[in-house]
Amino acid sequence: MEAPTRAEAEAAIEGFAAEYDAKYPRAVASLRRGQAQLLTFHDFPAEHWQHLRTTNIIESPFATVRLRQRVTKGARSRNKALVMAYKLLAMAQERWRRVNGSSMRLSQSATTF
Repeated sequence: MEAPTRAEAEAAIEGFAAEYDAKYPRAVASLRRGQAQLLTFHDFPAEHWQHLRTTNIIESPFATVRLRQRVTKGARSRNKALVMAYKLLAMAQERWRRVNGSSMRLSQSATTF
């Protein structure tokens, strides 16, 4: 469910509660307990919402490493595991999407510091 405003999100929660409270009272109670945290998203400016919707920022890059590690049955040494993880992350980095609004390039960032 995506609501463009906080009021619409609150209305959607109330609609969900009205429809499912009789059948799933514990789920509705849990939703109402966490409502303030769930709606924190709407406290930020709309320009930031695209970045806030991104999930698993940390876990997603390491999924590649975890999948490869399972296939190779371990790296047999700590050094080989680090090299494998580094190379896999370096290859995966080429496919990552830059954050919108990021106009500073790597070469520029090195000269500004």
